[in-house]
Amino acid sequence: MKIGMITDSLGGMSFETLLSTSARLGLDVLEFGCGNWSSAPHLNLAKMLESDKARKDFKAALADHGLGISALNCSGNPVHPGEVGRKHDRVTRDTIKLASLMGVDRVVMMSGCPGAPGDSHANWVTVEWPLEVREILRWQWEEVLIPYWKDLVAYANNLGIRKLCLELHGFQNVYSVRTLERLRNAVGETVGANFDPSHLMWMGADPLVAVRALGKSIYHVHAKDTRIDPVIATANGVLETTPGDRFQERAWNYITLGYGHGEQWWSEFCAELAIAGYDDVLSIEHEDPMMPALEGVEKSVALLERAAFNRPKRAQAN
Repeated sequence: MKIGMITDSLGGMSFETLLSTSARLGLDVLEFGCGNWSSAPHLNLAKMLESDKARKDFKAALADHGLGISALNCSGNPVHPGEVGRKHDRVTRDTIKLASLMGVDRVVMMSGCPGAPGDSHANWVTVEWPLEVREILRWQWEEVLIPYWKDLVAYANNLGIRKLCLELHGFQNVYSVRTLERLRNAVGETVGANFDPSHLMWMGADPLVAVRALGKSIYHVHAKDTRIDPVIATANGVLETTPGDRFQERAWNYITLGYGHGEQWWSEFCAELAIAGYDDVLSIEHEDPMMPALEGVEKSVALLERAAFNRPKRAQAN
């Protein structure tokens, strides 16, 4: 297994400092945000699309530090009603095009979430009553989501990209094993999972069981942990709208690896991935509001070095 990182985790670093830090930490690969909900701190999408030299220089800088690219990331809501959706769709298609130009075989993203007919905002339906929500869900899936994804899969395949890795995430139509399978059955095997256990943790699923259920449809993995507060969650449940900067008041928070689920859990996670046939990157995503980013990434790398196995021998950086 390779250890990587989505570079938004250290988004305040310059590109050169990011590369030298990643090499020092012993990372094998990096995942680059290209826009939408990412500020794209280390990759200029427009410039990279325009210039073959820029693409070659980018890859050469990575190689000089013994690093590769695991994926490009354009997570957003391309089926959002109105201009937001159109902008996110453009970034999504440009990211897929850049992946093709750079020889990157995976694009990490989210399914998106439409509104209801006539809505100006997305509408994440998580209940089956009152009965009107059944018609909203039917419309979202049959009239918007499946047609959009059939078209996007065809677009990606035409560019040689056959792994669109969807993160199972709240406020998305695809947020669980069942919903991923529904979309995958409708549009084909180009759609797979970017498996991030942290979201399933707060939604009440068991990521270890989910890995076994998804099996070969796992195309990429984010390494991120969640801590559920035993007092707040017991009193209020885990449906949480408290802003993230008030983390002391929240029922759950993303946290550095090992501080929500211990090292033994992460070892079991790696074992389940291996059983499912996944022997690829574990891409660290640091979103811990309590710990400085670099410290959190350092601790996460140290834990994964112990929990992962079948680690590649890493070429020495120049």
